[in-house]
Amino acid sequence: MATVQKISEVNDQFDIKPTKRATCDALEEILYEPIKVLDHGFIRVIDYMGDDSAIVQAARVSYGRGTKQVNQDKGLINYLMRHWHSTPFEMCEIKFHVKLPIFVARQWIRHRTANVNEYSARYSIMDKEFYIPEPAQLAPQSKQNHQGRSDLTLTAEESARVLHLLKSDSEQVYDHYEEMMNADAAGNVINESKTGIARELARMNLTLNYYTQWYWKIDLHNLMHFLMLRADPHAQYEIRVYADAMIEVMKKWVPFASDAFEEHRLHGARLSRSGLGVVKRMLAGETISQENSGMTKREWDELQITLKS
Repeated sequence: MATVQKISEVNDQFDIKPTKRATCDALEEILYEPIKVLDHGFIRVIDYMGDDSAIVQAARVSYGRGTKQVNQDKGLINYLMRHWHSTPFEMCEIKFHVKLPIFVARQWIRHRTANVNEYSARYSIMDKEFYIPEPAQLAPQSKQNHQGRSDLTLTAEESARVLHLLKSDSEQVYDHYEEMMNADAAGNVINESKTGIARELARMNLTLNYYTQWYWKIDLHNLMHFLMLRADPHAQYEIRVYADAMIEVMKKWVPFASDAFEEHRLHGARLSRSGLGVVKRMLAGETISQENSGMTKREWDELQITLKS
């Protein structure tokens, strides 16, 4: 698998020329540079198109000039975000190179609004790199959330045993992976007297914590939707840390849009019709309980969490 290239190496490969298109100095500074995530993972920006001004430019084509709401770029971007006018944000695009565990990739790929090209384990041999969680991330199954872990922690002895199993199993399957191919990680034949199976078959024995890589290109509107879901506290930790890293990139790339996103989407809240009705009754001084709210217990509990957060 190709190693991460430094900017100087990338510049050597291409004839770098001046550009007339909009660029972002803060993003240019980190272009091609890996941002570490988890134990062996990273994200890095490979390319991008547009900036905050591209959003404003696209919006003013629709709105025309001179209205009070759009006389300042930041104010306009906040207006667009607040009122869910999404198309101007589609004018910006960004392309990431991402290295991530396979089980994270299987969650990630459910977002079908990006262009993806993944490393081929049919064509190339997988690196011997697998994800081992920090002990603090090991937790029992949640009894309330059937798709997540609880806030409880394992004992030191239990954690040590789990980590031992993860590491030993991951080591073993890679040894068997090489044995089945009759080739090592560099592609060298291990035993000339034996015939190995194809890479496309041998890969099926690798565990889901092995790392894969892909190029992932997405427009800003759909990136923000991805981040709303995957940077949420309820998202799985191992994908959430990638989303958190992308938010930091977005702050450099489109600072006005990033501020508006955090204000109105990421740290904002939307209420259902019933929830809004309950809030109005509370503001009017009425004492509301789940029993007289007209909401189910689950809806009521979710509303309480929203109001207290």
